Amino acid sequence: MDLHFGDSKPTDEERAAVDALVGPPESSWEGAARDEMRAADLRWARGGREARDRRDLLLPGLHAVNDRIGWISEGALDYLCRRLTVPPAEAYGVATFYAMFSLKPRPATVLHVCTDLACAAAGAPELCAGIEARLGLGSGVSVERSPCLGLCERAPAALAIKAGDPVRTAVSAPATVEEAVLAASAPDSAPEEPPASLAVPQAGQDGLMLLHRVGVVDPSSLDDYRAHGGYTALRRAFELGPAGVIREVTDSGLVGRGGAAFPTGRKWQATASQPDRPHYLVCNADESEPGTFKDRVLMEGDPYALVEAMTIAGYATGAHKGYLYLRGEYPRALHLLGHAIAQARARGLLGDDVLGQGYAFDIEIRRGAGAYVCGEETALFNSIEGYRGEPRSKPPFPVEKGLFGKPTVENNVETLVNVLPVLTMGAPAYAAIGTGRSTGPKLFCVSGSVERPGVYEVPFGATLGDVLTLAGVREGLRAVLLGGAAGGFVRADERDIPLTFEGTRDAGTTLGSGVVMAFDDSVPLPRLLLRIAEFFRDESCGQCVPCRVGTVRQEEALHRIVERTGADAAGDIALLREVGRAMRDASICGLGQTAWNAVESAIDRLGAYE
Repeated sequence: MDLHFGDSKPTDEERAAVDALVGPPESSWEGAARDEMRAADLRWARGGREARDRRDLLLPGLHAVNDRIGWISEGALDYLCRRLTVPPAEAYGVATFYAMFSLKPRPATVLHVCTDLACAAAGAPELCAGIEARLGLGSGVSVERSPCLGLCERAPAALAIKAGDPVRTAVSAPATVEEAVLAASAPDSAPEEPPASLAVPQAGQDGLMLLHRVGVVDPSSLDDYRAHGGYTALRRAFELGPAGVIREVTDSGLVGRGGAAFPTGRKWQATASQPDRPHYLVCNADESEPGTFKDRVLMEGDPYALVEAMTIAGYATGAHKGYLYLRGEYPRALHLLGHAIAQARARGLLGDDVLGQGYAFDIEIRRGAGAYVCGEETALFNSIEGYRGEPRSKPPFPVEKGLFGKPTVENNVETLVNVLPVLTMGAPAYAAIGTGRSTGPKLFCVSGSVERPGVYEVPFGATLGDVLTLAGVREGLRAVLLGGAAGGFVRADERDIPLTFEGTRDAGTTLGSGVVMAFDDSVPLPRLLLRIAEFFRDESCGQCVPCRVGTVRQEEALHRIVERTGADAAGDIALLREVGRAMRDASICGLGQTAWNAVESAIDRLGAYE
């Protein structure tokens, strides 16, 4: 039996928000006023396949209503379901899956205050308490404690979103009570967010490969991008042909920068060789790992580079459509990328005939809505298709059956941008950088107890100490978290660990997405571990029992340990190990498989509860 919403009706504003996305309804069955004389109102079987093909507009439709009103009513959800022919129960399941949506009335303005690792260490709890005291009830602002906002270099951070047409946003980072309140109450009057180059302490230095344009070019200017080498790589790609591009990427040794380190050339070749059509390209820009913000900096500081890199990847793999799945908490990246795509399309760099080469390719941005698990590629595909963002079982693998059941190549932002220097300098020169098994440059997100937090570009093989020296580590360093919440802690004296995939693995830790988060003696480590456990409990999609139950049991045990010391904690530590092994061995996706990593490393390497 399906869920129904009774007699709930959409308001005119809600109807307008949906219609702006999908067009006006053609019949009363889709929500138009009933008209007995209208032929389209006659009930017969037609358009079923066409209606099903619009299921992927469910997430954009939810965004449209939430953006315009600030929350999603039963009437609005029912109207959206009628327009897309989606069962209400399924739409309800999708709408409640994402943290940025609300199905209960709330003020038009929502102030998201980050309480995750870097911000917690920088005073986020006190900031939240001060904001809540200043705003109080009846302020017209909903204050929500949020997971990482991807602004770790300017912790603590807050993001204000005011619903309307258009939506207005304001970022306060580093946030004070007064600045956060101003951002929420008058987003148009809030101070302008600093440029992306502020997050790159190396900006303007010679020798950079991935960050060399950040702070140098105007991110809104296509002409400026081309004047600084833009679209040289795409022209080179057309000279080489699809097979030649894949050969260069393979020979370069480029591997995925999202943490899995799968060879990019092999993934591209596997997708390109599939006979089933069409092929799709998906750029995973949903970097939700606490402590990670490198992709945001690339998208805000050099958006055309990502557009060019996606075009090359599409050309090489035989894809004519690319989806850019962008974090919902990145409003500036959304604006800059939307502008860059429109400009590229207007200048013949996207569309039916890219650069006059007879190759058709275009990019569509799809916004996430606050779900960490959508960083997993198959969960991301489900999200785009209009389903709950739950991971799929593998096989089949995405290169065979990915987005919409078709062969799909998925890469994150940093991986794709690396393709540009691979083609401009050639595979041998690129492969000569770094080490034999980890080639090229790598971006590291450094935050916490350092003097110069930000994104750093170093060749693979640099040590942890090298990166900490660049960032200016402070006195009293106690521990460093590598790889984010899904990574592991290392001791302050383990600075000689080489930052390569194999080097960190040999050291018993992980490189992950490139998080380097430093903590000094002032940070209470048990509370930090409890926050990590809370994060994984909140972000588990609940699909598999080991993760759904294990993350809850992990958090419960850490709560008890925080309240006790010494021998009293021994039983709970043993329980944590048992639960952690079960999650690692039996969870469907990487979220459950890595939810125990940071806690385990803190117990074993740091003696967190001794």
